[in-house]
Amino acid sequence: MEIYNTYGTCSRQIFFEVTEDKTLTGVKFIGGCSGNLQALAKLVEGMHIDQVIEKLKGIKCRSNTSCSDQLATALIKYKQKHGL
Repeated sequence: MEIYNTYGTCSRQIFFEVTEDKTLTGVKFIGGCSGNLQALAKLVEGMHIDQVIEKLKGIKCRSNTSCSDQLATALIKYKQKHGL
């Protein structure tokens, strides 16, 4: 399980896993708007991480970022960490 500490959003952390075929699973946000973030987690469940990054990167809410943008950032950092 990966843990990403967010910045500039109401959520504080994002937990997630990536399968061998680079599918996103087990997404859970800590803090933030519970209903919206549960919905976001369900929507991205089973998607390829590149698709999630493409769809969510750059979405702004406050502090020039958003929970969606932070998830995309977390996945970009995951790819860099694992040489993908």
